[in-house]
Amino acid sequence: MTAREVSFRAPGEIRVEERPVPEPGSDEVLVETECSAISPGTELLLYRGEAPEDLPADESIPALSGGLEYPISYGYAAVGRVIEAGEGVEEGWLGERVFAFHPHASHFRIDPADLQPVPEELSAAEAALLPNVEAAVNVAMDAAPIVGERAVVFGQGVLGLLTTGILAQHPLEALYTVDHHPLRRERSRALGADRAFEPGADLRGELTDDHREGADLAVELSGNPAALDAAIEATGYDGRVLVGSWYGNKRAELDLGGWYHRSRIELESTQVSTVAPSLRGRWDKDRRLALAWDRLSGLAADAVLTHRLPVGEAPEAYRLLDEHPEEAIGAVLTYP
Repeated sequence: MTAREVSFRAPGEIRVEERPVPEPGSDEVLVETECSAISPGTELLLYRGEAPEDLPADESIPALSGGLEYPISYGYAAVGRVIEAGEGVEEGWLGERVFAFHPHASHFRIDPADLQPVPEELSAAEAALLPNVEAAVNVAMDAAPIVGERAVVFGQGVLGLLTTGILAQHPLEALYTVDHHPLRRERSRALGADRAFEPGADLRGELTDDHREGADLAVELSGNPAALDAAIEATGYDGRVLVGSWYGNKRAELDLGGWYHRSRIELESTQVSTVAPSLRGRWDKDRRLALAWDRLSGLAADAVLTHRLPVGEAPEAYRLLDEHPEEAIGAVLTYP
């Protein structure tokens, strides 16, 4: 039996390589993958050659302990079933359906401590969205929306849509979204946005009335540095701008000489690898992940997963996500 693994060989070059199926160690299990989700943000940076190679891949995930230089196996959303267990593994794992933060591969060996059992009510594709839902939960926790605020989310890719779905559950006065593509704006409204705008719309004007000017909270998740300037422009006096995008090697050129200079706008980053210092007294990553599982069961996966392709067509999956964002939002690779 042969294992298949997705490899980033160079910018724009994806290969599906065959390897022997690995043998689990005495304290490991072997997982046969059913599907794995592509993270369109980070993985498209790698696909385009826009990720900084001197940065660690992800120090919080054992399977991604190296750097971002080519060639690299990447990914962190695999769902499958345990088909073999080492002699030192506790009983009960064999046959278990599990989630793992692991690169795209048909088979992999792993420490059971790094696995998450998948709830029975979730499909494999839904469960593969766990990291994105956890990231969206983290964004919402860091955003800390207040009752009656007006919020706007820039970018309605996978993370943007999931964040919109979670923020829509908060008692905001209004929730707006911004995205270039009609399909994504449509999906954001289905997930709870009150209105969806194209980039370039006069958001400050739309968000101004007799009581306030601009948004109370803007969340930038588009991956486009130009959107950060628009998020600042849309935010009112003493408002907050939360940046969840990873721009990689792309530079953000900001106009900080006008409205921003006198507005006391707070600019902050958010990233899922850590929990905000102000929350660590009662929150850790395990508690946040449990919350993500809970929120995952209530979100419509079909709103963000537009494509399912066999792993042998991985190059086409990345090409679709890169070249056709008007129709491709999220994609999972299947392992028949």
